[in-house]
Amino acid sequence: MEITRTPQCFAFIALCALGFSPLIAAPQVHEMDPAKVVGTQKCGECHKFEVEAWKLTPHFKTFNDMHRSPEAQKIATAMAIKRLKSESLCLTCHYSVQKKGGVEDVIAGVSCESCHSPAQDWLNLHNDKKLSRDQKKIKSLDAGMLRPEDIYTVASNCFQCHLVPNEKLINVGGHSAATPGFDLVAWSQGMVRHNFLLDDGTEGKVNKPDAQNRLRMLFVVGKILDVEFSLRGVASATQKATYAVTMAQRVGAARTQLAEIQKLAPTEEIAAITEIASSVSLKLNNKAELTAAANKVGEMGRKFATKQTGDKLAAVDSLIPKPDKYRGAPFKP
Repeated sequence: MEITRTPQCFAFIALCALGFSPLIAAPQVHEMDPAKVVGTQKCGECHKFEVEAWKLTPHFKTFNDMHRSPEAQKIATAMAIKRLKSESLCLTCHYSVQKKGGVEDVIAGVSCESCHSPAQDWLNLHNDKKLSRDQKKIKSLDAGMLRPEDIYTVASNCFQCHLVPNEKLINVGGHSAATPGFDLVAWSQGMVRHNFLLDDGTEGKVNKPDAQNRLRMLFVVGKILDVEFSLRGVASATQKATYAVTMAQRVGAARTQLAEIQKLAPTEEIAAITEIASSVSLKLNNKAELTAAANKVGEMGRKFATKQTGDKLAAVDSLIPKPDKYRGAPFKP
């Protein structure tokens, strides 16, 4: 029997976010290798305001607060988790772990390296004064850094935690299956915004809003990612319960939104994605088909993010969340 696809509201436990999660059959997921984590203090040596902005967000506060919350304790009890800061099930989305001398230690909440990848291999290249700005970008990218220009890859980090990739955690633990109202524009332009770099690559003192073209790209890419990761969720589900139903409903909702975007600003990529999402059967024991569909959506999404710049998407402006919908106020030095 096909899973119901109507919209659903979600109960939210805590702001999780960007970081590695063990998604099934999701090759784009980026593992946080603790041995390569250098720590936020290294980033703060050059990016002072970015770190100050981070310290005012739930991404920072989860380090001290998340494991103490009644909701987290309730989930931990249901999942037989004794220490939230030592269980990988929780670490993957809520904390940053560093390994030194063979010992792993939780050093922060959701941190710089959760988004831009562990920095050991690329930090020196990123800071090398002997290299031009373009050379730094190329070499650091080759070494594994994730830069904001790669919208699809960086944003996939958001979805691999904001859409929880663990059926048992939802069905048994009672964790919410997804962050309600999660939208790349509303969340990236609010309290987590940290755009202080000037055009020449130096640090400025103004936390700049993203240009309208980038907002358009963020908005559409977010809907594509919602389809991709929701399909992966249905593919991994083993029983018709809260997790499977929620993920199937998200596929339907995101598919409807993409269809609306396609009417306003048609592209071959969105047309292909809506067709894929409409043709796949959202049912249990259909892992191969659903995973193949998710992979195709991801492939087309990356093509869209690489090919499009936002200048041809002006017709979707009416759909993009406005500042009054942003998640918190941007940091001001």
